[in-house]
Amino acid sequence: MDSNPLSRRASSAESHTPSTTTANASTRHILAGMHPEPSMSLPKLEPPALASPGSGGNLGANYIPSKFSEIAGIKRRKGKGAPHVTKRGGGREAFRADEARMPGAGDEDYDGVGGGWLGGQGAGRKMRWNKFKWTLFFGNLLLSIYSLVGLIFCLLTWFAVWTHSDIVRVGDRTELVLSTLAATLGIVTSLIGWAGILLNDRAFLAWYTFLLWVCFALLVTPGYVAYKRKTFNLEGKTNAQWSRALGTEGRLRIQNQLGCCGYFSPFIEATVSQACYARSILPGCKGPYMRFQRKVLERWYTVAFALVPLHIAVMVIGLLCSNHVTYRFGKGMMPKAYRLNLDTMAVIMDQYANQLAEQYGPDVASEIISRSRSNLQLDAMPTVGYTSGNDSGKYDRLRNR
Repeated sequence: MDSNPLSRRASSAESHTPSTTTANASTRHILAGMHPEPSMSLPKLEPPALASPGSGGNLGANYIPSKFSEIAGIKRRKGKGAPHVTKRGGGREAFRADEARMPGAGDEDYDGVGGGWLGGQGAGRKMRWNKFKWTLFFGNLLLSIYSLVGLIFCLLTWFAVWTHSDIVRVGDRTELVLSTLAATLGIVTSLIGWAGILLNDRAFLAWYTFLLWVCFALLVTPGYVAYKRKTFNLEGKTNAQWSRALGTEGRLRIQNQLGCCGYFSPFIEATVSQACYARSILPGCKGPYMRFQRKVLERWYTVAFALVPLHIAVMVIGLLCSNHVTYRFGKGMMPKAYRLNLDTMAVIMDQYANQLAEQYGPDVASEIISRSRSNLQLDAMPTVGYTSGNDSGKYDRLRNR
């Protein structure tokens, strides 16, 4: 019968539960490197190769599952000695069991957002734009062009630069307001798209893709209003607009632009001016105004509906390419929030110390933890304190040692 209490505790701990047996197996290689007492019999296992900060490897490889543990960026083809660079993402191959899930130190999108305006991580680094980013670039360029051109036309109409633009401001005000809003939102959306493309920011690109749908709604709305107005009873709508909606000032502005007086004649719904009075020889405004409305409304909905295929193409490009602005989406990488850092490793080491103290006692656990920190060069790693239950005194004793 072994009189050593540490040996009895170690042997009894191995027979408790399968989870305890697994925890013992994961710590035996550390215990084997120490010099235990003669009565302590533990199987000696060879420890796996641990990465150190100076070796260029990722320290997270020592704590992540085996399916995520491949860090190497270069593989060798089967049957050939020449190495080739691993595919940088995309397709089903990125989700195979032997593909790397943790980025290396030189990965172009290790932190998700490139440090340079053109996608590089720093000054002097070569730009690397994939085909999805180029497609987004040209799609957003197309959106910027026709949004800017449409906004210029709308502003010139509001400032009365075009001939008879005052008639449009009075008689087609609804269509003009909707078109101005659509062009303005298109410009804002394109600016958000440029920010997302140049910064590799998927949050901006998500908003960009969403706002493209709003732009599409505002684009087709003035075209639909103009088409419905021209196609279905334009004459009756024009009669009602002249008699009820325009008012005295609106009729006067149309009379001055078209050189007419009254609706049918100077005696019917006319606004008196220096050129329009009871004995004026000017014709009525119904004929010229109807012809002008037919021409303007037809051009309006033709342009609006002609832009629909282009805008749908931009929407499809945004939906398909916004998540692939870099190759990170296709790599199947572990998100940054789940990667290991010093604080996370401090939590792991404290939990590890708790398990060791329960199984082998605080003396052995303290020596194992100190040796592990020394091997991994993590002496400066912060220690997380716990204050729950009876474990707080145990952690305090381990840290004081």
